[in-house]
Amino acid sequence: MGKNIVWHPSAVSKEEREQLNKHKSFVLWFTGLSGSGKSTIANAVDRKLFELGKRSYLLDGDNIRHGLNKDLGFGDKDRRENIRRIGEVAKLFTDSGQIVLTSFISPFAEDRNHIRSLFPAGEFYEIYLDCPLEVCEKRDPKGLYKKARNGDIKNFTGIDSPYERPEHPELEINSAHISPEKAAVTIINYLKKRELI
Repeated sequence: MGKNIVWHPSAVSKEEREQLNKHKSFVLWFTGLSGSGKSTIANAVDRKLFELGKRSYLLDGDNIRHGLNKDLGFGDKDRRENIRRIGEVAKLFTDSGQIVLTSFISPFAEDRNHIRSLFPAGEFYEIYLDCPLEVCEKRDPKGLYKKARNGDIKNFTGIDSPYERPEHPELEINSAHISPEKAAVTIINYLKKRELI
């Protein structure tokens, strides 16, 4: 960072924004293989938060790559940069007093741990959608596994690039055996139990 760059404080604090919103701000970081249900479940949670009158926003991997991160590829270095940028954007969203949901494969534990370190305790919740590769591949909602198996896509997580399973996620959901609706209810109940919403 340049020595002449100084963080400009906001006239409205995060605490004031949280007070106005009547809830804490935090990140729900959905991680798992492609096809594990990250976007579907995150969207269902976002809808339920909206219906509860909570201020939330979903940052989805594909959507972010249409704009902010369209200059990045899928090699390890670019994937790490993709996650780093999302972490910084998520940090800005929480500073605005909102609940931010992120739906990214984010395959590397080191990257997820770095993002976690950007937030104070109680503001980052890793939600691991545990779904076997064979189930994700059978679902293949975007046809990406087929392309990866045919060699049309390189560095595809679960095929020729690794996914490092979270060791201590705040919440682990077996998305192979639970509907997106039930998964969303589980997450909402988790947030209520911890008095986050």
